[in-house]
Amino acid sequence: MDISPLQFFLAILAGIVAGIINTLAGSGSAVTLPMLVFLGLDSGAANATNRIGVIIQNVVGITTFARSGRMQLRGGATERQKAENILDPDSLRFGLWLSAAGMPGALVGAYVATLLDKDAMNLAIGGMLIVVLVTIFFNPTKWLRERSEVRKERPEPFVLLLFFAIGIYGGFIQAGVGVFLVTALVLGVGYTIVHANAVKLIFVLALNIVAFVVFILSPLEINWGIGALMAVGQSIGAWAAVRFAVTVKDANRWVRYLLIVVVIYSILRFFGLLDLFFGLF
Repeated sequence: MDISPLQFFLAILAGIVAGIINTLAGSGSAVTLPMLVFLGLDSGAANATNRIGVIIQNVVGITTFARSGRMQLRGGATERQKAENILDPDSLRFGLWLSAAGMPGALVGAYVATLLDKDAMNLAIGGMLIVVLVTIFFNPTKWLRERSEVRKERPEPFVLLLFFAIGIYGGFIQAGVGVFLVTALVLGVGYTIVHANAVKLIFVLALNIVAFVVFILSPLEINWGIGALMAVGQSIGAWAAVRFAVTVKDANRWVRYLLIVVVIYSILRFFGLLDLFFGLF
């Protein structure tokens, strides 16, 4: 498939926007998936091709978090880390347990990606997002906490089961998984919203590697050219988003605002209200 200058520009632009949204909130695939279809891919190929950029952007995001000094990968939690609100190794290891629970879920989700009724799935996702939106509005204290309150022991079985279920959804279709992840990490586990986004990058990277392997082995046709272009844009967006999260004062508050906008947009999209609105013109 030859790539025209317009396709080149649109793929890069959509990637940048999605990289920012995915890193700070989630549901950036609500931008890239429609763009991939617009560029000529069928829905199955778009779902598979989209994983290229998601994987690359999360590698860039994790690397940028680590290099910023806000994520300590090795050693034990020090008093300096606690004082400077750094994501310490103990809290990070807790997130790795959650990622490990999500990976087999991603395998299941990717396998059944073409077997489920997507219209029914969209309605279910829209309903869950309404619950998320209500939670964001009526539980601001936890969303705006300044320090993570993560238990240091291994996650309880029901917590692992929750993230296994999120892994199934993420393997099935990437769009919206970041929103559910951030909500679960902030309200269910105790991370700050900035730390939740750092752990989310690791989780999403792990489950998308699993899902992408399944898609490579499937009959779906992955468009490596457009996927690589979007990956470039998503890497730029992820880098910019992480720099914002670790350097801007009151980043928790601004990320929460972005999350609200993304969730409202996603609700309208999954219920088909956006298509209905644009169909009037």
